[in-house]
Amino acid sequence: MIVVADTGPINYLIAIAQIEVLPTLYGRILVPDSVRDELRKDAAPKIVRQWIAKPPEWLEIRTPTMAPDAELLRVRIGSGERDAILLAEESGADQLIVDDLRGRREAERRQLHAIGTVGVLRAAAKRRLLSLKDALTRLRATNFYIDQELFDRLIAEAEQ
Repeated sequence: MIVVADTGPINYLIAIAQIEVLPTLYGRILVPDSVRDELRKDAAPKIVRQWIAKPPEWLEIRTPTMAPDAELLRVRIGSGERDAILLAEESGADQLIVDDLRGRREAERRQLHAIGTVGVLRAAAKRRLLSLKDALTRLRATNFYIDQELFDRLIAEAEQ
């Protein structure tokens, strides 16, 4: 399975101490070099900068070889989302992990299967790798926004 990830999901999974669900669920994760660079920025949390300073073996950093087309350049997304979409397209990725709504819409328009941080946590909970309620509660303690109705629905679903 080929999976490409953007900056946000990696950042949040590190922040809530659940980054190891990625290799368990998907094996190897590809990220564009622009995502690595965003994770290294001074604005990134210290724990994230420390993690990316010594990336795990399951994280593969690649530079997309494709240039963005005019449509992708028109979409107001960051370089990480743009390059993750390009890398997903050129690698034939089975899944793209991205939280940014514009990025997800563009990925879906390009017929890429996109999920976000919550989708990763949900998949991990289904495999009993974590408690969804605990993970979502920790996620909400960051600056990640999740609608209360969605939070409640996911918790109820996980408890069934």
